[in-house]
Amino acid sequence: MSCIETIQAYAFRSLGYGERLLPRSDFTLCEHFTLIGSGMIWNVYYGVLAVMSGFLFANLLAVAKNSDNRLARKPAEWFIFLFRGSPLFIQFFFGYFLFLSLKGVSPVFNPLSSAALGALIVLFLNTSAYSAEIFYGALRSIPKGDVEAADAYGFTGWYRYRRIMFPTMMRLAWPAYTNEAIFLFHATTLVFFSGFPAWRQQGDALYYANYFADKTYNPFVPYPILALYFILLTLVIIWGFGIVNRRLNRHLPQNAAPKLRIRPNLIR
Repeated sequence: MSCIETIQAYAFRSLGYGERLLPRSDFTLCEHFTLIGSGMIWNVYYGVLAVMSGFLFANLLAVAKNSDNRLARKPAEWFIFLFRGSPLFIQFFFGYFLFLSLKGVSPVFNPLSSAALGALIVLFLNTSAYSAEIFYGALRSIPKGDVEAADAYGFTGWYRYRRIMFPTMMRLAWPAYTNEAIFLFHATTLVFFSGFPAWRQQGDALYYANYFADKTYNPFVPYPILALYFILLTLVIIWGFGIVNRRLNRHLPQNAAPKLRIRPNLIR
């Protein structure tokens, strides 16, 4: 089978399209790249949906934690402490156990025991807690002068938050939030180790990398390929979040930001 035929057969195998049987022997480098790349579709799926939904929920948690109302503040504090204080892998374990218990109650909860939905919910809750703490810190760091100026102009309530506090909070929090997004995409590899099963061997990138490592007894080919894919994905995230960061700081002088200079340290 040529490389073009391999790509046609396995490019979307992780989604259930193409060849159903995995290669059994004489693994080629093209098969490694194609199948691991196919599994990356699931990692991108987990990361994108968790970041998008977690961003919205994290903002609500940050505002609630900053509230003077105890009924709003305490649940937000407990939620953030719980998911920041426990390891993500343990959260996957308890999440799967909970979803299996709900599955026994009613067939309506059956989709929750699958990796496509159950693992996504756990990632969403985890990144919401970490992102909320980042946004809360930025919210507390807003200069008092900005808030006082908004009060002087008569801005109150939602209008003051939307026009003054939210943009400033985003500018302060965005670099740290970029790191959280990168961490979340890397954390999607933990889905493979969680109890959530891969339906019909349609797993994520680590699933296929582990398959090749088990069959060839050589982890030094599939795992570096997996790392390469995540490095490329990280560069895309940095590029995309960098566009947003420049948009948030468009009012600042362009020459105020230091230029990136690559200076290799050849001698330590």
